Amino acid sequence: MRNASEYDVYIPLSYNDGTPVDPQKIADLKRQLQDRFGGLTFFPQRTEGHWKVGTVAFRDDIVICRILSEDVRESRAYFLQLKEEMQQAFRQEEVLIVERKVEVL
Repeated sequence: MRNASEYDVYIPLSYNDGTPVDPQKIADLKRQLQDRFGGLTFFPQRTEGHWKVGTVAFRDDIVICRILSEDVRESRAYFLQLKEEMQQAFRQEEVLIVERKVEVL
């Protein structure tokens, strides 16, 4: 067994104004992640996200990319930078990236 970190990148399917994200933008992001980490798992099924800010409820459709990395420090720095880039490129107030510690069998 070896220790690693697992990252889920929640990719929005539409911009904050409701217009659809160009599918090529998602394909480019997947290619970038695969080139950087050597592989990924893509969950193409459309998933709904719901959250509330104050009294306003929001809903978003997303897909998820999952990446494993054994270099936690370097990967965390990469994903923090990627989050900022995605917020601009996908015109989002917030992008969710989740990090979990895992053991690979």
